[in-house]
Amino acid sequence: MSLRADLTRGIIKENPTFRLVLGMCPTLAVTTSLENALGMGIAATFVLVCSNIVISLLRKIIPAAVRIPCYIVVIAAFVTMVDLLMQAYTPALADSLGIFIPLIVVNCIILGRAEAFASKNSVIRSIADGIGMGIGFTLALAVIASIREFVGNGSITVWGDLALANIHNRTMVLAILPAGGFVTLGLILAFINHLQNRAATARGATAPQPLELDCRHCALCKMAE
Repeated sequence: MSLRADLTRGIIKENPTFRLVLGMCPTLAVTTSLENALGMGIAATFVLVCSNIVISLLRKIIPAAVRIPCYIVVIAAFVTMVDLLMQAYTPALADSLGIFIPLIVVNCIILGRAEAFASKNSVIRSIADGIGMGIGFTLALAVIASIREFVGNGSITVWGDLALANIHNRTMVLAILPAGGFVTLGLILAFINHLQNRAATARGATAPQPLELDCRHCALCKMAE
């Protein structure tokens, strides 16, 4: 498979949020504003790419019996770096994201890519996969956050004082509450499924089945069975 395919797969075809439905905890928790979504997406992408590199380099050295603990140690090291950097240079964003930055350690997207891809492929391909999955995750967070913030607050906060405020006055507080995250995500997934079904019908094909790459089917869960 080409590097281009590795890079683009995570953006559309296997988008971790909209197609694989992974990483729901940060997706629903931090998407109350676009600023939070971009911060989480960039942090997760950095950890994803860096951990993919190290795990790919060490894939022939790490014993199979202890590979998951080793992956977690590698991921935790980069999460600690991100957490300290954010506290030093973007303290307001770090406070806003709170516990969800340290929780990147157990994010199933990052651990899943380490197990499913980085541990089986070269460094270059692992970098491309990490970048693609990171971009797909960031874009998904940005879309959800933009909708929730626009509907809930009538604004879109890109970064700090860079914001579009008072876009409209008919705000709906439900959108930025926890329930609003579930509703927004559900509506987006329903819309994506509707478009896929229409495209399949136009081609005379059957409706596409859900991908067997989500959290329920990953190797980590299969090991526990």
